[in-house]
Amino acid sequence: MNYDTSFISPASSKKSVRLLKGIAILLLIGESLTSNGQSLKIKNQTNKSFQIPNGYLIERENIPPFWISSTANVIRFIKKNVHKGTVEIIGKSAGGKPIYAVFYGKARQGKGTSTFSGALGFGNVAVYRGKDHQKRVYMGIAGVHGGEFEGIVGIVNLIAIIETGKDLRGIDWPDISASMAKVDRLIFIPIVNPDGRDRIPLDMELFRGQNGTVHEYLNTGGKADGTITGWPMIKEFIPLDFPTVGFPGGYPNDAGVNIQHDDFFGQRQPETQALFNLTERGKPDLLLNMRTGATYVTAFRAYLEPALSPTFDSLYTHIHTELALNGLQKTKNPAVEANPRRAGGPVGYNLDGALNLHLGY
Repeated sequence: MNYDTSFISPASSKKSVRLLKGIAILLLIGESLTSNGQSLKIKNQTNKSFQIPNGYLIERENIPPFWISSTANVIRFIKKNVHKGTVEIIGKSAGGKPIYAVFYGKARQGKGTSTFSGALGFGNVAVYRGKDHQKRVYMGIAGVHGGEFEGIVGIVNLIAIIETGKDLRGIDWPDISASMAKVDRLIFIPIVNPDGRDRIPLDMELFRGQNGTVHEYLNTGGKADGTITGWPMIKEFIPLDFPTVGFPGGYPNDAGVNIQHDDFFGQRQPETQALFNLTERGKPDLLLNMRTGATYVTAFRAYLEPALSPTFDSLYTHIHTELALNGLQKTKNPAVEANPRRAGGPVGYNLDGALNLHLGY
């Protein structure tokens, strides 16, 4: 599992770290339970049929109640259980599906006097964010790739904690609950790419040991015979021409575009534009893009303003120390696992870097 992070304010680092240490651990719920399936045809928004090999859509039996990952179940959950916050449709996908966001706390009020770029040139980001510059605004998104379920489940359980103090296993998270009281605004998008998520008709994949072929096939797509496209080959063709593949996987939306690598300075996809509009409105201090695919949780250094690198290093150190001590890294040695030089990067130009350059979250 991995997650991408970018920041706007080094001053918010310590409070951010305390909150995110708990969030990062929470996102591991059920991570070892990955999946596979049964031969059948499914259709996308344009009624194009995709042939999935036999056995690839076998779902795990006895899915635990904390595991809520499908678009329909996530929408049902937030509509029923969000009482302290508000639910809003912030846009629609390329396939016409609603994109839901959940909000807690009070939004920033008013506008600044300059653009984000102008504020950097001026030397004070407060002139971009406005009079309530000191507010703490954090944002988490998941489901940018439709086959990456864990981040979706993590956000759903985090919402449950905010609402009740407990995750959907009934476990208390007092540290997170206490941190919530110190945050002015929280914004969550459980599924950014409902097109890609709905293309995989599973709630939880069947765990198949270390063989990741089926999971990779469902996520990045492949031929009708089960041959995977794989990573990073899935990025060679954007937009993806659906008729050329047996199954496009959960990476692209119904227009064939991997939102993580959209044409950010050209004709943006509606999902990307919804994110741009929402972040411009909310001006978060910190945003987590919770994507999965690695064996252990790790933070990737996004393409961001150089002045924010010390903030990333601090957050990486704190989170990876906690993860190591809880046995969620390759070793339990924080000196090894929590060294921010291990993050490398930046990983390259993608959605995270585009949003950072858009408004410096």
